Amino acid sequence: MKNDCAHILVIDDDLRLRSLLQRYLQENGYAVSVARDAENARKFLRYYKFELLIVDVMMPNETGLEFLHKLRQESNVPAIVLTAMGETSDRIIGLESGADDYLSKPFEPKELLLRMNNILRRVPKENPEKSGVLRMGDFVYDMAAQKLSHHQSGVVHITPAEQAILSILGKNVGQIFTRDKLSEMLGAGQNPRSIDVQITRLRKKIEPDSKNPRYLQTVRSKGYMLLTD
Repeated sequence: MKNDCAHILVIDDDLRLRSLLQRYLQENGYAVSVARDAENARKFLRYYKFELLIVDVMMPNETGLEFLHKLRQESNVPAIVLTAMGETSDRIIGLESGADDYLSKPFEPKELLLRMNNILRRVPKENPEKSGVLRMGDFVYDMAAQKLSHHQSGVVHITPAEQAILSILGKNVGQIFTRDKLSEMLGAGQNPRSIDVQITRLRKKIEPDSKNPRYLQTVRSKGYMLLTD
């Protein structure tokens, strides 16, 4: 299964496990965000669309099950629960709270990957960009007109190369493109290094914090991809 378009949120108070899962899932083609607790996760959910959540049960202040129970009042995003408890009754409680699957710690990362793929395979794929309009926070990019606008200040100037990058990534939201592939698609005058420069300039224009991008993301050792609202 191709996973490029799946954006995953890992919610766990264990920094080591968060980091390990983020690296492993990114290496397997997923876009991954990580949250340290339920409150932090809600901030991510306000800005991003996720295809799947991985939620630890034992977290401070608010457990993963409490978080899921509240989330289910407004969202049906699939979720896998991670827990150190393996009793049948605990699994039932997790499923009743809104989990789609349940995995006991310790677990093999490959088993988690298989369970994720099984869930994502059943979820209908959406194409939010059918209208040809990309929404990224306060910015809107019209792919037909190749025009970037801010909801308050109006049209934002972008170069032809920046337009081309937004259009390529916008037609393939969530898909990873290497620098070499982007430079090949942009044609004459572009090289992998110039792609990095264009991406940096675009981030300064559309990102709330260009050093911690929400939309134009770098997937380590793979390339760039665009996420939208």
